[in-house]
Amino acid sequence: MMRKIAGRYDWMSCCCTSFRLWRWGARAGALMLLCASLLLVAAATAAPKVIVISLDGATPRLVDQLMASGALSPAQGLGLLRSKGIRAEQNTTVAPSLTAPGHIAIATGSTAAHNDIIANTFHLVASPFNTNISGFAAPIGGYELTSQGPVETSTPTAEPLWLALRAAGKTVVAATFPGADGLDIMVPGLTPSPIVQPASERTVDYTVPFGAFAGVGAQGFSLPQTDFAPAPETTTEQLVAAGKVSFNPVLQKTTILETFTVGGATYKIHVAVLDTTDDGKVNYDTLVFFNEAEGIQPGPFTLPSTGPAYVNASSGKSSPFYLEGSSSKAGVAFYVTTLDPDLATVRLARSSANAIPRNPKVLTDVDDINTNVGFWAPQPDFRIPERLSPGFTTFPDTELEAIYEDQVHTFVDYQTRLALRAIEQKPNADLVMVYIEQPDGSSHQFLLTDPRQPTDFTNPASIGSGQDPAKISRYDSYITTAYQVVDDAVQRIIDAVGVDSAGKPNSNVIVVSDHGFEIFHTAVNMTAFLTSKGFDPTRVRAVTSGPAVNLYINLQGREPNGTVSKAEYIALQQTLVSALKAFVDTNPNYTQGAAQVPVFDKVFSRPLPDDLDDPSFGLGTSKFIGQDAGDVFALLTVGYNFDGTQNPVVQRLDDPATDTPILSVPNFYGAHGYDPRLRNMSAIFFAAGPDIHLGSLTHVHNIDVAPTVARILDVQLSSLVQGRALCKALIHRCRGERQW
Repeated sequence: MMRKIAGRYDWMSCCCTSFRLWRWGARAGALMLLCASLLLVAAATAAPKVIVISLDGATPRLVDQLMASGALSPAQGLGLLRSKGIRAEQNTTVAPSLTAPGHIAIATGSTAAHNDIIANTFHLVASPFNTNISGFAAPIGGYELTSQGPVETSTPTAEPLWLALRAAGKTVVAATFPGADGLDIMVPGLTPSPIVQPASERTVDYTVPFGAFAGVGAQGFSLPQTDFAPAPETTTEQLVAAGKVSFNPVLQKTTILETFTVGGATYKIHVAVLDTTDDGKVNYDTLVFFNEAEGIQPGPFTLPSTGPAYVNASSGKSSPFYLEGSSSKAGVAFYVTTLDPDLATVRLARSSANAIPRNPKVLTDVDDINTNVGFWAPQPDFRIPERLSPGFTTFPDTELEAIYEDQVHTFVDYQTRLALRAIEQKPNADLVMVYIEQPDGSSHQFLLTDPRQPTDFTNPASIGSGQDPAKISRYDSYITTAYQVVDDAVQRIIDAVGVDSAGKPNSNVIVVSDHGFEIFHTAVNMTAFLTSKGFDPTRVRAVTSGPAVNLYINLQGREPNGTVSKAEYIALQQTLVSALKAFVDTNPNYTQGAAQVPVFDKVFSRPLPDDLDDPSFGLGTSKFIGQDAGDVFALLTVGYNFDGTQNPVVQRLDDPATDTPILSVPNFYGAHGYDPRLRNMSAIFFAAGPDIHLGSLTHVHNIDVAPTVARILDVQLSSLVQGRALCKALIHRCRGERQW
């Protein structure tokens, strides 16, 4: 009597058929109760049709290594998807292989040059020449340039798949997925600025934007024993009321730890210290952080409120601290790295303040997360281990790494709980799109696997035989941890939707990444390079993202304040291309035995019409040049990266001394954004569920994800889509069609 449809039982059909058979019998009422119970069970076990999870920066090579070593279980997360579904050996992403372009390619089924999200940061040609825009808040599919200025286009070059799905009556959920943020997109630098993409096109049925910096960066503190004295009576009384016991007198820092302002409210943070160990010794082990205005409240607390932050030094865990009264609903976390029992040494960290953007279009969903999951958790912050944030200079490396590792755990846990809340709110959604920030952050920070990488940022000789093997080993463990944490996140989502009798997820779970990862050993200063070649910064400027650069020429008639004529543009573009192609590294410490290595691997120029008077001059596009790409677009060779230049600059081993070196020692290790065809730039692709075959695919493209999702949901996407449905991965979905 009961039909199974796409892995789910049709309870209503079962009930209605049975009731027809029993409608004249005495037990009809009892059967109706049974049917109602079955419907309740069905509702309780509802699962979205498709769940797309992006694990930022997850690399097939590293996943394979960790599975082979046993660090990742074959029975859970990615291993479960591989054993119960399908895996691609290689998943080619887009050029450049960066986070914003990669995710918008997943969402639109089109390349970066096509959808016009061409870097993490770039310049809109409609903006004043020195103005940039974030790729995470740029118009997907471009905009239209008119004589009156930029306007929303009626003919976009690409569209997020959620537009077609929602137009077809499907329900879509986005849990911090790039591009779904409920934001009105405007052109930077123009006043007033027109809306070139309305929030309605970036909003789905449940939309939570990715969090944002709330105005206060991380801070480290090293406190001497003399900073502490017996706590005021008020503090002691409040601790007693909160049920906290100290077996030695409560102490408190005699002055305010710090004062800062977030979201229009000012916070004066105090810190007290407790001895919670009943061992007859002076053994202070717990710090209590509280705001002067609230004091130490006893609780219980309703999210996003957390009350005071209690941090036990030996736990290796931070404690969240909500900033009561902040208009942004922001919060921080406190972490104690060292707390001597007698307070001889006390070192602690306060994270940066973060919050979920309160975009009006999605405010209800944002508030739902704040009140059911909590405020936006502190993200893994590279500024701490790189000692860029103040107060961390005297901290040992291992303590800074411990802070970062705690943030990896707590932030992925937060993002996972956020995703689960979104699924809970829309359990019958047709599509859920989830973004997880790791293992990207850890791979940037800790991918230390090449002898040309210095293990001491300040010492250029710490390469090759001068490397620190203990640090290399620690960093390898941190990469492993990042993959284990995201693997657990995938499993928790699978657990939430459940599996069938064969162990397949009840939802079609597709796990991808936006790009892979490579090492780099040399930071490249693009501004110094252009200066060394005599380029005028008012006529040519570079906007870099990782190892990708867009070089813009200040063209008259295109840029609002353009100064370069069309004839000058042609000559300038050719000179730029020649300069990039001629730039080589000849330092044998970094060229791996070659006499020289080209610093730029790929160089593309904006196509030009034959006629200078052609209205398309300076607006031409190609396979790699989008509407707002540079007039020259280039990718560095693996091993080189525009990010990571230190201040002051640390020169590489045996490089000629110069005040402004173009090539220098970087302060982190992993990069992406290189040629997407390189093996290590490949993204991952795993999928399992009711509509997914068991097997493997040799090669897919990330632009195939959107059409594959649409195929599962029986929705036709527009002709703008460049990818193709992965028919070989699907059951009963592509008969008679070209297989891919």
